[in-house]
Amino acid sequence: MMRDAAARKRPIEATREADALAYGREVIRAEAQALEGVAARLDDSFLDAVALIRECRGAVIVTGIGKAGMIGQKLTATFASTGARAHFLHPAEAFHGDLGRVHADDVVLALSQSGESSEVVQLLPALRQFGVKIIAVTAHHSSSLGRAAAVVLPLGKLEEACSLGLAPSTSTTAMLALGDALALAVSRQRGFRPEDFARFHPGGALGLKLSAVDDHMRDLAECRVARANQSIREVLVTSTRPGRRSGAIMLLDDGGRLAGLFTDSDLARLIERRSDAALDRAISEVMIKSPTTVCSGERMTAALEILTERKFSELPVVDEQGKPVGMIDVTDVVGMLPARAKESEMQVQTYEECDWDVPIVRLFPGEEEEPQEFCWPFDELPETD
Repeated sequence: MMRDAAARKRPIEATREADALAYGREVIRAEAQALEGVAARLDDSFLDAVALIRECRGAVIVTGIGKAGMIGQKLTATFASTGARAHFLHPAEAFHGDLGRVHADDVVLALSQSGESSEVVQLLPALRQFGVKIIAVTAHHSSSLGRAAAVVLPLGKLEEACSLGLAPSTSTTAMLALGDALALAVSRQRGFRPEDFARFHPGGALGLKLSAVDDHMRDLAECRVARANQSIREVLVTSTRPGRRSGAIMLLDDGGRLAGLFTDSDLARLIERRSDAALDRAISEVMIKSPTTVCSGERMTAALEILTERKFSELPVVDEQGKPVGMIDVTDVVGMLPARAKESEMQVQTYEECDWDVPIVRLFPGEEEEPQEFCWPFDELPETD
């Protein structure tokens, strides 16, 4: 985008705040306009570059110097995170042993706006000896880099957005966008899936959500499990587990399939209603029948959505036959929940305002004081352990 010479030489100290805001917008628009031009220039050379990388049996070696080298390091990370083996080769370090990273099966992606950067040009004979194919991201085909490349992705003549027209800005933005387009086109053709992304990003929040529920559930050996035909008292006695326990017991039918859940809140309700006799009845009479589950192998996004929308504390994980293999406990994954799900949206209500069948919690502070009652305003009682 052309600007008059006076605007180019205007000193920073003379720029007022309003001018700085206008200039900032001008820079962004200039770079956006340049990207439109790069997009319009894409042709069959882009397809050739995609094919070279897609069929590459080695690694993508990205190289560049200065600001272009910094863009190259970012593109190296993009290629690696989207399924392509990639390494950055610093042109200067290449002559001091780093050429050992290069193999004939590799493809080199070289970045240089001028195509004449001395460090990159000096690297070309060595790359030629290795027999690697070069993809050049440069201004035009006639540069030294362009002539040495198997494929040229021309940026065209770009005017830097810098007020002096010197600092790499528009050119590096164009390199970044073109490199991203190349990496993502290759990734799409290779059928890169969310599961693959999660495998390469196990430590990130997004990667965690895309990982399988099996990676975050408590294994069956850590869960409380019992038979649905047992009495409540028997279940409570026999379903203990060492360590931190979950607030729900998974109940199985005769075939070992999940038939229901019995939670600490269910037990608390029985106790609050003084239904002591119910403890010797079959737990199947009071359990949550056909509870919501998530299948083994599903992504954590599915489990998190259920926990968030249904406000569950526990979510059984079952196999294809409906047999439990573990349990997702909200206390283990609370850091993965959306922020809105971590905050209670319910307001405390008085007993008269309660319009559902809520338990009355009786407090007995001492022998000389009268029992006090209040209405617990949430769907479930707090865990009793």
